[in-house]
Amino acid sequence: MPGAVVRAERPGALTTVQDLGRTGHAHLGVPRSGALDLPAHRLANRLVGNPPEAATLETTVSGAALRVRTPVTAAVTGAPCAVRVDGRPAPWGAPVRLPAGAVLDVGPAAGGLRSYIAFAGGVAAEPVLGSRSADLLSGLGPPPLAAGDELPLGTPHGPPAPVDAVPCPGPPAELVLPVLPGPRHDWFAPDALRSLARARYAVSPASNRIGLRTDGPPLRRSRAGELPSEGMVLGAVQVPPDGRPVVFLADHPVTGGYPVIGVVPEDRLWAAAQAPPGTPLRFVPVSR
Repeated sequence: MPGAVVRAERPGALTTVQDLGRTGHAHLGVPRSGALDLPAHRLANRLVGNPPEAATLETTVSGAALRVRTPVTAAVTGAPCAVRVDGRPAPWGAPVRLPAGAVLDVGPAAGGLRSYIAFAGGVAAEPVLGSRSADLLSGLGPPPLAAGDELPLGTPHGPPAPVDAVPCPGPPAELVLPVLPGPRHDWFAPDALRSLARARYAVSPASNRIGLRTDGPPLRRSRAGELPSEGMVLGAVQVPPDGRPVVFLADHPVTGGYPVIGVVPEDRLWAAAQAPPGTPLRFVPVSR
């Protein structure tokens, strides 16, 4: 729809444009980035008739309020929250038709951390290296939303999906992350993987889009010193000198010198995106 624009009336604590990320650029030092909760991002797009790669808005904790210039269909998924249109209650997890000038108010997360707002046509921010995602580590892509910012929307792709019920696993009461061993588990004490499985951690308040940090017992090293920098992948469980594991998320650095004891499979990382600080966390070693 030519001229379709959304304006940030209340940008929230951290609202960013996200899509499926910019793959294939790790050799240039560029992380993939993209939506942290990919299932929620895909669902929001499906509800408004967009393809999965269309850009959505990812809110953090406090939601956001956005005014639309022209009529458009929107949907909110991810962390459960109150949704209002011009002050009136509207459904979460379903397509909502917004008239011209309406304000879509996405409230604070009632559980979890991140909600996803899709508009028919997608957020048409200028792509960088093939993606519209905001990368908080490198600074690529559009900056986090500020009050008064305006974002263009693309042309709607098709009708909204008919929906009877929306799958919503909800934020985890306990975060359980499977871990494939390696590539540097030999840098740790022989019982390190067993210790990792037995230990009880909690999600640290220092967590962000770069990595999920943990509070809990440190893992013991078998070697001193650090590695030369080597490639890092999404889901890598890196152990810095304090011994407390860090799970790399979408904006992670593509190289690092701290040893990686294991890797969390990508399809299990969505739960890490929705785990608030203090959430109990267990690692479960699994075989390939």
